[in-house]
Amino acid sequence: MKAKKLFDILPVGFDINVEGPTDIDILGISIDSRQISHSYLYGAFKGTLSDGHDYIEKAIDHGAGCIICEHVDHKKEGITYIITSHVRAVIGEMAHIFFGYASEGLRLVGITGTNGKTTVSTLLYQLFSALGYKCGLISTVENRIGDEVIPATHTTPDVVNLHKLVSKMKDAKCDYVFMEVSSHAADQQRIAGLKFEGALFTNISHDHLDYHLTMKNYIAAKKMFFDQLPSDAFALTNADDKNGLVMLQNTKAKKLTYGLRTMADYKVKILESSVEGLHLKINDREAYFRLIGEFNAYNLAAVYGASLQLGIEEDDILAILSGLRGAEGRFDQVIDKNTGKCGIVDYAHTPDALENVLGTIIKVKGIKSNVITVVGCGGDRDVTKRPIMAKVACTWSDKVILTSDNPRSEDPEAILDEMEKGLDVEDKKKMIRITDRMQAIKTAVMIAGNDDIILVAGKGHENYQEIKGEKFPFDDKEILKEYFGLD
Repeated sequence: MKAKKLFDILPVGFDINVEGPTDIDILGISIDSRQISHSYLYGAFKGTLSDGHDYIEKAIDHGAGCIICEHVDHKKEGITYIITSHVRAVIGEMAHIFFGYASEGLRLVGITGTNGKTTVSTLLYQLFSALGYKCGLISTVENRIGDEVIPATHTTPDVVNLHKLVSKMKDAKCDYVFMEVSSHAADQQRIAGLKFEGALFTNISHDHLDYHLTMKNYIAAKKMFFDQLPSDAFALTNADDKNGLVMLQNTKAKKLTYGLRTMADYKVKILESSVEGLHLKINDREAYFRLIGEFNAYNLAAVYGASLQLGIEEDDILAILSGLRGAEGRFDQVIDKNTGKCGIVDYAHTPDALENVLGTIIKVKGIKSNVITVVGCGGDRDVTKRPIMAKVACTWSDKVILTSDNPRSEDPEAILDEMEKGLDVEDKKKMIRITDRMQAIKTAVMIAGNDDIILVAGKGHENYQEIKGEKFPFDDKEILKEYFGLD
């Protein structure tokens, strides 16, 4: 594609200043100087850890013929420079054009919120696939194009790779794409240029303050996604969340709500909740579902509402949705039938998510069953939630083992010290520290009595531990099965 064509068909409203030749060919786009090849366009902007402007010359050495940036100190002859204060947005729009307006060739739905994004996006993918549609999935656990699995490295890929992935989905004749939209992705404009048909909001609670610094900023990042929706899209939000209606304040999209406690377009009532699943009344229809707990009642309501907005018949939605199990690593059960011990692996890594999972366990467990929680907090992430996580675990459990999660570059013992600050004298009587996660899980199994429940929280679907920049194989569910003596 000629550079001039990219400039000429950019949407109005961008303050761009083009310097250098415009009749050059653009053969590719990247924001990573290491991935630049001959006649590529390189996007340079300041990130959280490094500044892309520092790698402009390296990108040119690798073959970049066009540079998008906020500023440039030393221009080179024959190179085209696009100077703008909206680098991320311009790259997104250019990627949209370069990859053939891919998101306009399918029906794209985004899901955002602190908890529930993966479950909702996965359920939508499973539901529409069961209806016979070819679907794409972009999630924390994995990306999918139909039945093809593409490993996920981020909840939401960078803006160029995201457009490239959506383009592959369009080429593969996908009808629908369901994707998680993280707050980082919205704030960093990784979704710039994408055309969404719908957006869902699950909830918001304490998380990612290492990046956003304040809850106000965190909420604003989520809201940004809804503010950018077109008038022909739909915006579906959780009316029971105190910030749910905030998401709808400035959106041009069709406004819709779901909830259990307040008036909503899609009203859900829990008729029965057990370890076997949920019996729900959704508006005026009753159905049984395999998913467990109140938090999943919300997830099911979101999927139900979105599916109706996408034109699916109510009977078809309920018939298929009632048989689905959701995403891997979300309330994932391992049961030792000889002893009745139950292990639950869950991705809960925020105070709210941990409380939801433990609250569900308390409601469905047997009268004599004890709850043993194995939990840690990741390194190089929001430190303010650490004491809260430990407090929640002790409040809702009979015994708590604080352990390592993904310590990354931090000292695991220091992380546990910070978690322990949230505990009082009574909490500490039911808490032990075992830094080695494998030993922590083994100990939980050893001290569990018949019919007790062990929650291993924080990592869910992850099959690794990240320590000092290196990832080691580690799977909570497989380790639980090993110590339960199961194949």
